Amino acid sequence: MKLPPALRRYTHWIGFTAILIPLLVLLALQYRSLARLDQTSALVHKAGLNNLLEAVAKEVDYFYRDNAEHLLDLPASVFTQGQISKAASHFKKKGVEGVKHLFVESLLNDDGPLYFYSSCASFQPPPWSPELRAVYVASSPWKFLAHKGGPVERVRLTVEEKDSNNRILLYPITDDSSKLVGLAGMVLDEDYFRAHVLPEAVNRSLATFDSGELAPIVSVQDAKGRIVYTTGSLRGRTAEVEKPFSLVFTDWTISLASRHATPAVVARRNFRLNVGLSTALATVLLGGVLLALRTASREMKLSRMKNEFVSNVSHELRTPLASIRVFAEFLRLGRVDAPEKAREYGEYIETESRRLSQLINNILDFASIESGRKTYHFERCDVREVVCETLKTFGVRLRQNGFNIHLEGADTPLPPARIDPGAIAQSLSNLLDNAVKYSNGKTDVTVSLRRDGDWIVVSVIDQGIGIPRDEQRKIFDRFHRVSTGLVHDVKGSGLGLSIVRHIVDAHRGRVTVESRPGEGSTFSIHLPVEPPESSALAPQAETRERPSEA
Repeated sequence: MKLPPALRRYTHWIGFTAILIPLLVLLALQYRSLARLDQTSALVHKAGLNNLLEAVAKEVDYFYRDNAEHLLDLPASVFTQGQISKAASHFKKKGVEGVKHLFVESLLNDDGPLYFYSSCASFQPPPWSPELRAVYVASSPWKFLAHKGGPVERVRLTVEEKDSNNRILLYPITDDSSKLVGLAGMVLDEDYFRAHVLPEAVNRSLATFDSGELAPIVSVQDAKGRIVYTTGSLRGRTAEVEKPFSLVFTDWTISLASRHATPAVVARRNFRLNVGLSTALATVLLGGVLLALRTASREMKLSRMKNEFVSNVSHELRTPLASIRVFAEFLRLGRVDAPEKAREYGEYIETESRRLSQLINNILDFASIESGRKTYHFERCDVREVVCETLKTFGVRLRQNGFNIHLEGADTPLPPARIDPGAIAQSLSNLLDNAVKYSNGKTDVTVSLRRDGDWIVVSVIDQGIGIPRDEQRKIFDRFHRVSTGLVHDVKGSGLGLSIVRHIVDAHRGRVTVESRPGEGSTFSIHLPVEPPESSALAPQAETRERPSEA
C-alpha cells in the first residue's frame, strides 16, 4: 500500500511517534506501580511498628492487670466479718511483685485504710504523707458511692495517676447483693517497672517481630520527655511511631526508631533507582530510535539529492552535447562558407567541449574525493598567473554568453604560494561557472586578487540573484542546492562548491561567501602565503593526499 508523497516524507516521524507514545504510557504505568509499591511498603512497615508498640503496651497492661486482679480480689467476708487484718496473709500467699505498698479499707466503718509494705508487713504512714493523700484521692469516689448505699455495677479495676510518684491500682469489693463493702489497692513501684516490667515486655514483643541487628530501637520517655529506657542509641535518629501506655503510666510514651534504613526508605530508594533506570533506558532507546531515524532521514535526503543530481547532470551533459552535435553537423554538411564562420563554430565546439570536460572532471573528482583517492600535486607558483590563465581559457565562453569579466589587482605583485595549479584553476572555474549560471541577466563578473596579511585572496564577484543567509552554510555540502527561490530554478549538479571547499581545505586555506538575495554574491578563496624561510628549503613539488570526509 503506497503512501501519498506528502505523507511519505514524514514516515520516519510517524514511526517515531508510534514508538514514543507506547513507551511513555509504559513509563507512566511503571511510575504509578512503583509509587503505589513505595506507598504500600511505607504503610506496611508503619503498621508493623504499630503492632509492635501495641504488643509492648499489652504486655505491660497484662502484667499489671493480671497481677492486680489476682492479688486484690479479696473475698467480701474479709470486710463483712471484720477480718480485714487477715489481708496480709492473703497477699503473702498470692505473692507480691512490682508494688511499693498495699492497702485495704473497709467501707462498712470509718476505721480508715490499713497499709502494708510489699513484704506484707503492716505500717502506718505519716499524716498527710504523699501515699496517704494518693490513697485518699483514689478511694473518695467509692466512699461516696458506699455512703449513698444501694447496689453498684461491679467494677474489676480502676487506676488513679494524679500523683505520678504514687500510681494506684484500686479494686472495689462488693458482696452478693452488689453493695460496696471495701477497697483493695496497690501503690506501684516505678523502679521495678523500669528494671523488670519494661525489659521483659519489650523482649517478648521483639521476639515475635524481629531479631538481631534489624530489630528496631525501643525507647520509653516519661511525662517530662526524659528517656527512662532504651534498647539502643537514638543519636541522629527520630521516632517513626510512638504510643502512650493504655492502663498505667499513661503519661509515658513508648516509641520506635529503625537501627538502619527502614523498609520504607529502602523502597523509596528502589523507587528512585527503578524510575531512574527506566528513564535512562527509555532515553537510550529514544536516542537510538532518533539516531536511526536521523540516519534514515539523511539517507532518504541523500537519495533524493542523488536522484536530483542524476537528473541535473543529465541535463548538464545533454546541453553541451547538443550544441557540439549541431555545430559539427553544420560543418559536415558544408553549410559554412566563410572561414570566419568556421572559426566561430569551432570556438563554440571548443567552448562546449571544455564545459563538458569541466563537468566530467567535477564528477570524476567527486568520485575520487568520496573514495579517498584524490591527490594534489603542490608546487611553488604565482597565483596571479594561474588566475589569468584560467580567465583566458574561460573567457571564450563568457564572451559567447555576452558576459564582461573584470580583473582587479592583476598589476599588484603577490608573494608565491605552494598550490596545485590545476586544482586552483578548477576551483576558480567552478566559481565562474556559478556566477554565469546565477547572474539573473547581469552580465558583469569581477575577479579580484589581493593580499590580506598571510593570505592571498581570490574573489569572484557577481551581481546575480544572491543566496539566503540560512542557506550560505549549506551550499558547500555535497549535492546541496537551495530549495526555494530563483536559485533552485537554475539547473546544476550540486558538486561545484563542494569540490571547491575540498580543494581549498587541502591547500590549508578557506573559502567564504558574502551574499544577499537580489544583490549578488562574493565567493573568496583564501590561500596561505608560503613562508620565506620554507621557500628555499622546500622541494619544488610535492604530492598530498587528503582523506575523504564522507
